[in-house]
Amino acid sequence: MTAARCRAAPEVHEGTPRESIERAIEYIWERYSEPVSLDELSKSALLSRFHFARTFRDITGVTPGRFLSAVRIHQAKRLLVNTTRTITDISSAVGYQSLGSFTNYFTQSVGMPPSQFRHLGEGTVLGLLPPENHVHASRGTAAVTISFPDGCSGLRAYVGFFPSAILQSPPVAAKVIDAAGDRPPRCVLPNVPPGTWFVHAVATAGLDRSPRQLLFVDRRDAVTVGPHTALSLSMRLRPIRPTDPPVLLALPDLRALPTPRPAAGRAG
Repeated sequence: MTAARCRAAPEVHEGTPRESIERAIEYIWERYSEPVSLDELSKSALLSRFHFARTFRDITGVTPGRFLSAVRIHQAKRLLVNTTRTITDISSAVGYQSLGSFTNYFTQSVGMPPSQFRHLGEGTVLGLLPPENHVHASRGTAAVTISFPDGCSGLRAYVGFFPSAILQSPPVAAKVIDAAGDRPPRCVLPNVPPGTWFVHAVATAGLDRSPRQLLFVDRRDAVTVGPHTALSLSMRLRPIRPTDPPVLLALPDLRALPTPRPAAGRAG
């Protein structure tokens, strides 16, 4: 992200801070293929550069530059899945001048190179569920309870501990959790390394692997885990908002579960 060398315009308030940031995010989605400066974004939000940068991070959890990068990789995922354009063309189309830089950042963010993501089979992912074969005594344990929106109890959710507010790069601990019945499902992650993490929960629906299938998310910031820590977290999935950074990681198969049928011999 480039920063234009000029004096910031006087701050002009219009609408709530969230509305201002949503205007800037709409600008990002419209201009992601171009060089976008911090001055341009702050002007689209009708805020001074300093106040814009601080407010953007407070609302989204990331800087404007990281949000822009996430949108570019998200759009690259969409083009890889839905078009036959070459990876070089896609790299240029989403604002990268260097194919090498695009490939490296895509791989780091999504968990696999662009060519592999293009040929990814449904539910075939690498490194998204860390092995739990050996429990490390020095690590913590997290019990996570997921609440789904009304009418969505059949969804499958992916829960993971990540180093970033953007759902990208392999997690340090993760699980897939299925909703069964009306009670919020609960899962235990036994091998969470000590540190401060962002906990992401995401559920998708649909019959394809388009990045636009994302429906529900939640996040907990600055969750600290120490040796032998036993955490208990509650998360409530909600519809994605414009201020949520795009999910970049190649997720496992999170299609809605089939509706259970009554057991034979029982009254329906």
